[in-house]
Amino acid sequence: MNSILNSFKIFYETKVLAYINTLLEYPIKIVVLLVDLAIVGYIVYKVIKLLKGTRAMQLVKGIIILVIGTALSEFLSLNVLHYLLSSIMTYGVLVAIVVFQPELRKALEQVGNANFKKILDFEETDEEPSCIDAVVDAVTDMASHKVGALIVFEREVNLEELVKTGVAMDSKTSKELLINIFVPDTPLHDGAVIIRDNKIVAASCILPLTSNISLDRIFGTRHRAAIGVTESSDCIAVVASEETGALSLAIEGKIIRDISSEQLRKELKRRLVKPKKNVNHLSLKRRMTDVK
Repeated sequence: MNSILNSFKIFYETKVLAYINTLLEYPIKIVVLLVDLAIVGYIVYKVIKLLKGTRAMQLVKGIIILVIGTALSEFLSLNVLHYLLSSIMTYGVLVAIVVFQPELRKALEQVGNANFKKILDFEETDEEPSCIDAVVDAVTDMASHKVGALIVFEREVNLEELVKTGVAMDSKTSKELLINIFVPDTPLHDGAVIIRDNKIVAASCILPLTSNISLDRIFGTRHRAAIGVTESSDCIAVVASEETGALSLAIEGKIIRDISSEQLRKELKRRLVKPKKNVNHLSLKRRMTDVK
């Protein structure tokens, strides 16, 4: 116990106290430190926001724990533990790259495809996307007639690669247009519609299917595509089932099944519009089916 206290004392005197004295001696360094911390904090926040809900986030958490453990073991003079953790840090990086190659690739794709205009925005918009009501009304109408549909809302992660697989449109989102797109046996009814900034940018897009082999067999191709695209990006997908006439909502690799049109409207507004206080979403969370 005394050795640990001595270690803390030495660290405080040689590192912390010395650094504070340097800052007091050169006040300009305080300003530089604050700017440095603000930039790093903002970058970390945006990276975490980009990776949230993906498998890559689990890898990042593991690396953070490993780094903290290595630093603490050295500080507390736990030599054996420090040697083991240091070895893992040295050789584990190569192993992690090989083992988690798919997850790392997806994470890098998210960072590379991110909409940097949105990333640099400090303020969240209060403007309600005008397309939400049109989408909800359209899928509700299609579900009542058992017409299948898959609509994806792009958020911060750019979906341009998926847009290229479909037919470019750049059209204002409306209930009538969406219903016409998904009319059975028409050229654009297969695939997904992608919405960006309230506009339909493409239709008949091909989405990646989920890689989760343990997914319930009740999910069809549209549902698997909705789950798959939300696993690899931060987008939101809405599905209308042609078999059951039910609506589903896919978020972060999870799916809410048999959601009502009003619940769908509220959830889309909550996710796509600036969050409002005192809103209870417990009932939806209870119905969230974890497919990871």
